[in-house]
Amino acid sequence: MSQRRRRSLAFLTSGVLALPLLAGCGAGDEEGGPVAAGQDIAMTSRDRVADGGVVRWAVDTLPDTLNTFQADADATTARIAGAVLPQLFVMDAKGQPVANPDYLEKAEIVAREPKQVVLYKLNQQAVWSDGREIGAADFVAQWRALNGKDSAYWTARNAGYERIEKIERGKTDLEVKVTFAKPYTDWRSLFTPLYPKQVTGTPDAFNEGARGALKVTAGAFNLGAVDKKTATVALTRNARWWGRPAKLDTLVLTAVPRAERPAALAAGKLDMAEIDRTGADRIALAHRDAKAAKGAEGAGGAPAHGPGASVTAAQATMSWAIAYGADESKAKEEQASRAANAEAAKKYAEEQNALRTFAVRKSLEPAYTQLAMNGASGPLADERVRRAVARALDRKALAEIVLKPLGLPAKPVGSHLALAGQSAYADNSDALGGQDTQAAQALLADAGWRRGGKITEPAGAKAGPEASSEDDGKTPSGPGTGNDGLYVVGQDDERNGDERGGDERAGDEQGGAGNPQDARPAAAGPGLSPALTVTPLAAQQQASLLAQADVARAAAGPDAARDTATTDTDTDAKGAPVREGDGAGQGKASAAPAPAKQARTSGSMLAKDGKALSLRFVLPSGPGSESLRAVGERIAQMLQKVGIQAELKKVADESFFKDHIASGQYDLALYSWPATAYPATDARPIFAKPEPAADGSLLVEQNYTRVGTDHIDQLFDQALGELDEGASRDLIRKADARIWAAAGSIPLYQRPELVAVKPSLVNAGAFGLGAPRFQDIGWKKSPAATEKNAKEKK
Repeated sequence: MSQRRRRSLAFLTSGVLALPLLAGCGAGDEEGGPVAAGQDIAMTSRDRVADGGVVRWAVDTLPDTLNTFQADADATTARIAGAVLPQLFVMDAKGQPVANPDYLEKAEIVAREPKQVVLYKLNQQAVWSDGREIGAADFVAQWRALNGKDSAYWTARNAGYERIEKIERGKTDLEVKVTFAKPYTDWRSLFTPLYPKQVTGTPDAFNEGARGALKVTAGAFNLGAVDKKTATVALTRNARWWGRPAKLDTLVLTAVPRAERPAALAAGKLDMAEIDRTGADRIALAHRDAKAAKGAEGAGGAPAHGPGASVTAAQATMSWAIAYGADESKAKEEQASRAANAEAAKKYAEEQNALRTFAVRKSLEPAYTQLAMNGASGPLADERVRRAVARALDRKALAEIVLKPLGLPAKPVGSHLALAGQSAYADNSDALGGQDTQAAQALLADAGWRRGGKITEPAGAKAGPEASSEDDGKTPSGPGTGNDGLYVVGQDDERNGDERGGDERAGDEQGGAGNPQDARPAAAGPGLSPALTVTPLAAQQQASLLAQADVARAAAGPDAARDTATTDTDTDAKGAPVREGDGAGQGKASAAPAPAKQARTSGSMLAKDGKALSLRFVLPSGPGSESLRAVGERIAQMLQKVGIQAELKKVADESFFKDHIASGQYDLALYSWPATAYPATDARPIFAKPEPAADGSLLVEQNYTRVGTDHIDQLFDQALGELDEGASRDLIRKADARIWAAAGSIPLYQRPELVAVKPSLVNAGAFGLGAPRFQDIGWKKSPAATEKNAKEKK
């Protein structure tokens, strides 16, 4: 298990809310520029928020553990921790860390030489729920549990804690002095959340004591019942809380799969839920229908979308004829089908009527989607080919596919290490260059790839994807499964007589019979599959330690990468997959002689050394990933223009990450990384140069592109130990420029955040880059109550 863990993953779990009252040790507002999209949370002053009430907030799953430092912690773990445990530093609306005055009066570096010393001055009212003051003993226990020296603690990360030399009490019990053995620029990342010493004091308590319960807490809410039968976690107002009291009596976290959330909202089971594009479209349609009904006398009946809405008059007539025809067997079957369809349409109409009472709040998540290129082997081991792929992309057009239909800004992300608004953000994409077809073609020519080149294959072998079609063995195939196997842009369109544009095909992926928006490109909602979203924290951390599988592609290209790419590549041919025409079954007495090879030309596509320039583009096949498939198809079309053939391979969601991305079984892939306020710590394992393991495989940490350089590693190391914030930020930006130049991954767009809420729920919704202020979430007072309060104040 990697000892580094992307701390910023908490953004997906903590629900994120503005912190207008927080100030302190954060970076200056002048750095990083404005955010790409602001928060949409119906921000309301506390005097206009009613006291009491319950809010039911959707989460993906119940947590397996309540200890955020364990490998199986997830988004719900972090959300609970944010409400019930001390958060010394939290993210403001620009995604920058600021001191939390509920716990800190001040936190600052008081010495740099001979060693870095940080002094924490705690809020004198801050106490644990058992009445004990929060103090140095809690800091010491957490440091000892997480510094990596005691293997009895089952920790998922120790980043930063291993650099601490000692922790001691200051002049008073409210002061904690932390001395570092090595300077650490990201010291604000430590002790958030802070657990009581009862949890971190012993290995047994750490490993098991906080998995299902937290007996001692110190937040605006206490942890109530965790009910597996109802799939809920109740957070109740903390009577000992010294800060501004929580407006809500209870906050109920309710586990509901994303695909089921529109129905759960309509059924009154939820008040707030992140939804995907499909859910947002349903709410928009519900409002549109309601508006149309008001303006049309006698309007009503079933909506013109949803189940059965796409049935034509001819199809309806044929169904009626079969249902009441002479063939009793077929009639009975058809009647049952008609009854089921009618029931589905009725249920859909009822849900649409209920969804009119919800609003959709929109922003951009603290995460970006990237095109990853596997530089370990094959054509992409050559930096020139990776650069050519990047220069072939129109990143703005790709961002518009996802964000423009949602009314969100569609500006491409310019950094691997920060997002607009964060202090480390700078657009360094010029280090690689923008879209330029001629430049891409020149790079490919320089790498030896030529149009019309000879391709040598066994006689009778089929051209195109049929010659190399693969199936992961876990994905159902055929119509309606979301997996049609390999799809080669250009070839398959021509073979099937499909001359539609990419946007129209992308629209077909979104499903929804009768949906008037079917022809629109899909947008990436928050409901992306877990394999893409990095929300399942533990799964990704475990995957980050998987050594690269020594399976090289049979059609390996240049095996010498330029100096900016790693050369630590395992090219053991015995791990290569066997394909048709590659001599499978050799050595068997009954095997037929190998067919003679024949040459053909690559036509308008590129070839080199008898092989076509063909890249396996892996995409998830499940619901919620429609936008990625739409973007993938558009990328494939862009690559085709410069002579690169992309084989789109749809795989099951559960195998996408583990069996393809982490193990290196892909050439191109789309997945997302979260932003972080601490890139020197959190981003390094994502871009670290892979190192060879004893068994010959590569230790890639979280660098699934397998592209890295010593220079990038050195810049991260320098930034990590630089205590001048401006100098550290400059080093991070230099590292980002080098990452762009290496062309292992290309940031595309910041992911959209869509949240369905009851309109009267305030200080909640699409949180953007910020962290939640749980005590301010609540129901807006009625106008009469607000007026009454105003009179009483007078």
